[in-house]
Amino acid sequence: MIQASSLILPDDNLQKAERLIRQAAAEGGQIICLQELFMSPYFCRSVDESNFSLSEPVPGPVTGRLAKLAKKYGIVLVIPVFERQAAGIYYNTAAVVDADGSYLGKYRKMHIPEDPGFLEKYYFTPGDIGYKVFNTRFGRLGTLICYDQWYPEAARQTALLGADILIYPTAIGSLPHETGEVTAGYIDAWQTIQRSHAIANGCFVASVNRVGTEDNIEFWGRSFACGPFGQIICEGGQGEEIIYADCDFDSIEAHRHDWPFFRDRRTDSYGENKGRT
Repeated sequence: MIQASSLILPDDNLQKAERLIRQAAAEGGQIICLQELFMSPYFCRSVDESNFSLSEPVPGPVTGRLAKLAKKYGIVLVIPVFERQAAGIYYNTAAVVDADGSYLGKYRKMHIPEDPGFLEKYYFTPGDIGYKVFNTRFGRLGTLICYDQWYPEAARQTALLGADILIYPTAIGSLPHETGEVTAGYIDAWQTIQRSHAIANGCFVASVNRVGTEDNIEFWGRSFACGPFGQIICEGGQGEEIIYADCDFDSIEAHRHDWPFFRDRRTDSYGENKGRT
């Protein structure tokens, strides 16, 4: 997991990402993920039409350039991109490139927030291609993005498609009026919900946040990965760093034998208005 701050110019961010990817690969990383919208500062703080110029097709220039690194170093990359599908249609997207440099596909963020300081509905169309799992050289990856992490349905659907790990590129932080105690509560809730996804679905979860202060949002970092018991495997601090997690995907089947939550689901009881008063 590459936890980094963002620079102003897109090409500077791309060069920075390439340098950190090379470092992560040299230190043994196999599946490497960048933060949400890594090519720019978090521009959803305000409504500004000029920000649409930051978008590009997927696959496109950024995925093509990073795919060369994936092939050179034999690594899998999760590449978050501001995607332009057509005039007026834009998505918050994560592309996946396999260790041979091949483009495997993309996931489009399904849940789009509209909160103070996070004005994403102006920029992004809700995802329209469903939940995705990608079979890579090093495991089956389910890609979700930031706000998706609060929805157990998204995690469950992706896990049922066969994901060994749910990976959430993220941009989450504190607004100026939020005190240290409030921020600590948010961080605890943020980790708790994702740890619960790991437990309920018997899989691994990784969340890759950004760091630094941008337009009065303090991105808190704290990127982490957890295992099927919800146990924290690794966790970053509040500065730039590469965070490594050893994930034994072969352990998932035995874990699900002990906790057969998928087997014991009662899908017949989950429809609307099933309860009685």
